[in-house]
Amino acid sequence: MVSGGAGFIGSHLCAALLDRGISVLALDNFITGSADNLGALRERKDFEFRKANVNEEIVVDGDVRFVLHFASPASPPQYDANPIHTLKVGTLGTMNMLGLARAKRATFLLASTSEVYGDPLVHPQPETYWGNVNPIGPRGCYDEAKRCAEAFAMAYHRAHGVDTRIVRIFNTHGPRMQVLDGRAVPNFMAQALRGQPLTVYGDGSQTRSLCYVSDLVRGVIAVLERGDELPVNLGNPEEVTVLELAETIVRLAGSDSTIEFRELPIDDPRQRRPDISRARTLIGWEPEVDLEDGLRMTLEYFRSVV
Repeated sequence: MVSGGAGFIGSHLCAALLDRGISVLALDNFITGSADNLGALRERKDFEFRKANVNEEIVVDGDVRFVLHFASPASPPQYDANPIHTLKVGTLGTMNMLGLARAKRATFLLASTSEVYGDPLVHPQPETYWGNVNPIGPRGCYDEAKRCAEAFAMAYHRAHGVDTRIVRIFNTHGPRMQVLDGRAVPNFMAQALRGQPLTVYGDGSQTRSLCYVSDLVRGVIAVLERGDELPVNLGNPEEVTVLELAETIVRLAGSDSTIEFRELPIDDPRQRRPDISRARTLIGWEPEVDLEDGLRMTLEYFRSVV
């Protein structure tokens, strides 16, 4: 069962699980997911979709082997518009999914985030770093919801013996991202394809590390199969400044767009780069898709929807 199965990452994950011969029940309430993302999945005999809110009780008949909790708004505009729902899906929703996993004796996997590190004071960020998070800032509804979700997962593991996994997902891009997602890659691609100025916040010196979605999904499945209960960073350790990213996307798009600088948002992280030593050691994983190759594939998708 995959909550958030109609989301950007969730829909790719559903497809990858089906490709491995696993029957999939996807849940989504379409607050940020899209029915369009399910596309050809609906034609596959081992796929089932249910419109549902995981903040409410979920009843599933029969056996469940894996519960993967990917439901949540995941970009600043999304959780700014839905702050209470974001807090609920990370707390009540996580508790409901863990309760289901416990009842079914299933393995539970939480899609956590690099946002648990906040605006990090340690670089790159290892899983042992506890973070620098503002709990009352505009990003707090998402950051603290995910931190609480991790605490729930560990509590159910320790108190009830639930087989749990935690993946901390760093910036990921690829087909099916929403045009209005609000993060750097979709913003820049939509603006470049429209010939609009690319809006860079601050001076663009802040850094991001971008992982292509196929690499991320491969890592999630590896953690599901071979991981343990402790968090695992999944992301690309190749670091790029936001300004370099904007210039690269303009070049790849063949666009004449200019760069327009705007005021840096509150609590925007200055550096974001995963230490993936644990992923390499525990599950033998690291990204394979080069940054520019991944951006080209994502850009091809955006050409079809912008």
